Amino acid sequence: MAKGNIICVDDERQVLAALKKDLVSLETDYEISECETAAEAWELLEEFANADEQTDLIICDHIMPGENGVQFLTRMFEDLRFRKVKKILLTGLATHQETIQAINEAHIDLYMEKPWDAEELLNKIKKLF
Repeated sequence: MAKGNIICVDDERQVLAALKKDLVSLETDYEISECETAAEAWELLEEFANADEQTDLIICDHIMPGENGVQFLTRMFEDLRFRKVKKILLTGLATHQETIQAINEAHIDLYMEKPWDAEELLNKIKKLF
């Protein structure tokens, strides 16, 4: 059986490295990809879709240069190809209004603040799946 895909999006390499480390136990069932921008993540989503590969989860930072996390996750939700992808917004800087926007417009599945607890994140991801 083919592996699923998890895409982590954050403009800070150390955050991506920490996510990759925290998700290592999922690597038997999922390919974990890292992207530093929403544009890079969109290209990867398109690549997977064109290859008939499923993207199962996006873990996305909110505050990034260019398109921010809420804008990116909203665009994903609006594209029917990606409607079923689970979405986690991971941030330390979102305002209350931005969090509401993420829930209402991007239909995120989970909001977690930085710094996150690795075990809690993993448990919540397993519940999403």
